[in-house]
Amino acid sequence: MKSKLVGYLILTVGICFIGYASWGIIQSNVKANDTLEAAKKIVEESPSKSSKDNFLPKQGETVGILKLPTIKAELAIVEGTDPEELEKGVGHYKGSYFPEQNGQIVLSGHRDTVFKQLGELKLGDELQVEIAYGKFSYKIIDTKIVDSDDTSIITLQNEKEELILTTCYPFGYIGNAPQRYIIYAEKK
Repeated sequence: MKSKLVGYLILTVGICFIGYASWGIIQSNVKANDTLEAAKKIVEESPSKSSKDNFLPKQGETVGILKLPTIKAELAIVEGTDPEELEKGVGHYKGSYFPEQNGQIVLSGHRDTVFKQLGELKLGDELQVEIAYGKFSYKIIDTKIVDSDDTSIITLQNEKEELILTTCYPFGYIGNAPQRYIIYAEKK
């Protein structure tokens, strides 16, 4: 009798954990979809109002769309990489550059929500960034796996334009991942 009760208790706790985790993922997906709709409006309505020189979004502001044609994904880009921003979509690393600003563009996202299919991308695949002042295409030229505390990939260099995508790795890992998956792309 006692072992049966313990079994039911463990089962109930497990179901609660799964439910809680599932609810979090669903909520994040809903926020990401809402933010994507806002991003589409920004990209469609703003071309004449912005230029690369006066493009200075505020923390948490929706700034554009990242398109990954190979995996048929459209993801909102939000300024900042704090948890609040990453719940809404792909975070633009504050201090990094935007297209045509001749520097390192760093975009980060969660591996279990917006970047869940990132591992399916291959060298040569196209990445597209759409923001208020234009549409820009990039080609994947390299990938790398680094330790989670390795910040050497974010140099904020201002010598040549490059797009860098970052997410936690391994993709199926439960909990805080020990590594980061990095994609490097150059302007087409």
